[in-house]
Amino acid sequence: MEKGRGYVRKWAIDFTEGPAASREIPDPLGFDRASQEQDDSTVSRQKKESEAAWKAQKAWEVAQAPFKNLLMMGFMMWMAGSTVHLFSIGITFSALWQPISALQGVGKVFEPYKDSRVDTLAPKLLFIALNLAGLALGVWKLNTLGLLPTHASDWVSSLPPAQEVEYSIGAVPY
Repeated sequence: MEKGRGYVRKWAIDFTEGPAASREIPDPLGFDRASQEQDDSTVSRQKKESEAAWKAQKAWEVAQAPFKNLLMMGFMMWMAGSTVHLFSIGITFSALWQPISALQGVGKVFEPYKDSRVDTLAPKLLFIALNLAGLALGVWKLNTLGLLPTHASDWVSSLPPAQEVEYSIGAVPY
């Protein structure tokens, strides 16, 4: 396209005219702009559906995450043994604290997956159930360590003194 030197190509298109020139060119035979707009809406709908499916899948993954923690915590409690010492008490209270803090933040955990097409109720219920199982595991470990007051002897100090039923008197000299 060297116009200044007197050389012009026979088959050349000048794109410098801008988009207004392309509007003057008629559509090819069989081309329908309405079908293209429908295709765009179909693509956007499919994109939204795939995004909703991705969000639902991620919500289920987040809901199942406490199960891995539950297995790890159970193994750690088993390795800690059943004697009362600093390590076993630390592991037990960690097993109690993690589910409690997770249950307090259920809404924040599933906030990124909220969508009108995604139902997060079932993943939330699974998340809550698994965290309650973790809490029960921690309470069970407290019981095996003997730190829960489950026997009557644990409450003796709060009971009133027993009433005397019989009296014993020393022997009278003859």
